[in-house]
Amino acid sequence: MSVQDAVSEVNTGDILILDGKHGMVYVNPPDEVIERFRKIQQETELHEEILLSYIPLPAQMKDGQQITASANIEIPEEIDLVKKFNAEGVGLFRTEVLYISRSSLPTEEEQREIYSFVAREVYPNSVIIRSFDFGGDKVVPGISFPLEANPFLGWRAIRIGLDVPTLFLTQMRAILAASHSTRNIKVMVPMISDIDELKRAKELFEEAKQELTDEGVPYDEGIQFGIMVEVPSVAIRARDFAEEVDFFSIGTNDLTQYTLAVDRGNGKVSRLYQPFHPAVLRLIQETVSGAHRNKIWVGVCGETAGDPWATPLLLGLGVDELSMPPRKLPLIKAVMRSLSFRDCSIIAEQAVGLKTAAEVMTHLREFLQKHLPREIFSLIVNNG
Repeated sequence: MSVQDAVSEVNTGDILILDGKHGMVYVNPPDEVIERFRKIQQETELHEEILLSYIPLPAQMKDGQQITASANIEIPEEIDLVKKFNAEGVGLFRTEVLYISRSSLPTEEEQREIYSFVAREVYPNSVIIRSFDFGGDKVVPGISFPLEANPFLGWRAIRIGLDVPTLFLTQMRAILAASHSTRNIKVMVPMISDIDELKRAKELFEEAKQELTDEGVPYDEGIQFGIMVEVPSVAIRARDFAEEVDFFSIGTNDLTQYTLAVDRGNGKVSRLYQPFHPAVLRLIQETVSGAHRNKIWVGVCGETAGDPWATPLLLGLGVDELSMPPRKLPLIKAVMRSLSFRDCSIIAEQAVGLKTAAEVMTHLREFLQKHLPREIFSLIVNNG
């Protein structure tokens, strides 16, 4: 039966099997069903043991190619998971939660304390702090948001920061002040779409530095400044943007959404949201190429970074860092350590030349089934 009907049909003493994967509840099932789920349970426990064995291992490919495997977090309390799953730092600290989950805007001092805490906890690894990305579906107290027909194409993220510079400056001051003691903080700006926009953001960043200098507040003078690559206009002109920053981090969620003109939250068109679409892959390829031509590194911090089916593509395209929810790290490491850079480069080049996302997935499945140990491929099928 479906889970929503379960309460009215279950009695005290009944034997139940809850299948969370398919949203089913079995009440007093026959012996063969019980045995089938016992086998599934045993396989799941075995899979968990295999994944646990990858936690302490370094993130590198079969041929020794090193990749940084970092974690995405939204709140400081998630640092425990970062440590538990042996992440190599924080590749994305989403700071908008600090604004959304309260009745008033956070002060500079409150922000500084939070950023300092996270930096200390991950030291000597680094933490990339992304400036606020509210707007769209996220609103905060103290700011009047306009009614917009297309909020995800409207007033959000850095566009708000540039229109309300005191808000952006306060956050930049807090990040800079927090960077002094550990010197492992990097700052990243989301939703950049134009060079002039980027230059204005950098000017505000420099203004924050000057203010702190004038006040005698120390900060890491070598702090890196990067941007999210989420808009096709940036990916297409990656070489130009790379001249202005220290690193890129590709946000595959929005990049896919904007490339394919698909609202991923709209059930009517969600089937068209295809992160493996060749057009999206080509933009990732352009981004990596533009970054490396200018000798800056590039990471991926969208959902695709934690998708094991995407791992060979991202590695083959030359991405330097993958940042994902901490719990995803063991499986991604398992896949990564089973593949060579050469093989991944070949499948990535083939995928970019295909015509549809379905063709890409077919090639990926054949590739992974051929190159991965059986137990790792089984892990992907069951967990990925």
